[in-house]
Amino acid sequence: MDQNNKKTLVLGVIGSDCHAVGLKILDNAFNGAGFNVINIGVLSPQEDFINAAVESNADAILVSSLYGQGELDVMGMRDKMNEAGLTDTLLYIGGNVVVGKQNWDEVKERFVKMGFDRVYPPGTSPEVTIRDLKEDLGV
Repeated sequence: MDQNNKKTLVLGVIGSDCHAVGLKILDNAFNGAGFNVINIGVLSPQEDFINAAVESNADAILVSSLYGQGELDVMGMRDKMNEAGLTDTLLYIGGNVVVGKQNWDEVKERFVKMGFDRVYPPGTSPEVTIRDLKEDLGV
């Protein structure tokens, strides 16, 4: 991607989650793949993701959650994004997004119904997400 066509990603850890190491790995991977990354850090409410996306004219919001409460933390997020004018902004989530061992296909379906474009299980390689971003953003 050349400098003028760099796609902008808002990246952060939602809710009361303070897992910073994985966030740094993702930040480095996405930067290395040529994306402009706005890393809002850990312990971030939905509004921080949305405000950063509006301010930066982001192409995608990537939500990370490792402490199991991601499903609760993101309820209504797509509606809030739409209200903020982010109707075309991609919304991805990954990590340990639910409590306990649940059927992944059912988990994924719930998040898709909430408006997520991509839902990743724990342990997904950043390269998978990078490939999907490039495909979804047409780069």
